[in-house]
Amino acid sequence: MPFFIGTDEAGYGPNLGPLVVGASVWQAPKGNGAEDLYRLLEHCVAPGPDERRLPIADSKVLYKPGCGLAALERVVLAVLGHCGAASGDWDSLWPALAGVPASDLACHAWHEGFALSLPRDVTAEEIAAASAMLASGLEAAEVQFSRLAARAVFPDLFNDQVRACGNKAEVLSLTTLQLVAELLEGVPVGSEVQVTCDKHGGRDYYAALIQHVFGDTWVRVVREGPAESVYRFSHSQRRIEMRFLMAGERMLPTALASMAAKYLREIAMIPFNAFWQRQVPGLKATAGYPTDSRRFLKEIRPAARRLGLAEETFWRHV
Repeated sequence: MPFFIGTDEAGYGPNLGPLVVGASVWQAPKGNGAEDLYRLLEHCVAPGPDERRLPIADSKVLYKPGCGLAALERVVLAVLGHCGAASGDWDSLWPALAGVPASDLACHAWHEGFALSLPRDVTAEEIAAASAMLASGLEAAEVQFSRLAARAVFPDLFNDQVRACGNKAEVLSLTTLQLVAELLEGVPVGSEVQVTCDKHGGRDYYAALIQHVFGDTWVRVVREGPAESVYRFSHSQRRIEMRFLMAGERMLPTALASMAAKYLREIAMIPFNAFWQRQVPGLKATAGYPTDSRRFLKEIRPAARRLGLAEETFWRHV
């Protein structure tokens, strides 16, 4: 059975909060591609809002600011549950999804002592029902799901990496490819793997970046252009086809990656906003995107100076 890995990001544009890259790993019967997964799973998965099935789609379709996290949370936590990854609170979500203990985040003042029970906007019963629906649908379709993962790059590290790389596009691409490399370690030797990434901004050329991360191979360019860029190479005895697609979220593995990335980023903004609202009474929360982020920075700047917190630790200078 071939493997399918999909990746996407959330938080590339904001000045506040982390950049998060998500990824999901699937298997399907031989002869199928990533584009066939929606068809194979049509009885349990929908490519958009749906009351009967699990909606797995671009997070921008399922999540609107101010409308809660229910659509993302129901699916993301159900998928983690299917994988046996506990995610009942802030402390368990980070190792389950991001591969790091929550204690690693305590270097940021807004994470110290933070606690949050999950799920937040749906019930545990809804999560369990969604997980059971997914398990039944996967079995009927002879499709396997093995991993949901994410990596969060907080502003201090993001700023360091931009200085080292020269631009934030490089940071996004390298973070994505490094996450793919980690996930490939869990794929059996000799496997065929198709990796589908949503395109990184306006970038059309990725061969040099792939070569940098997967240095043990020769990368063959199949095609490069505005619609898609496709590469083939071998890595640690695995045959890889990597595709960067415009609107890559139309592929189920990339859509789920988009949802995971957005969910983790939105959860990460909760302690950040709560911390600054304690310091500045009446402060309105922010999603961290340009324009509003500048309003937020102006209002918290006196408190940051009083607390001795350098802007470098929470403001992305790009």
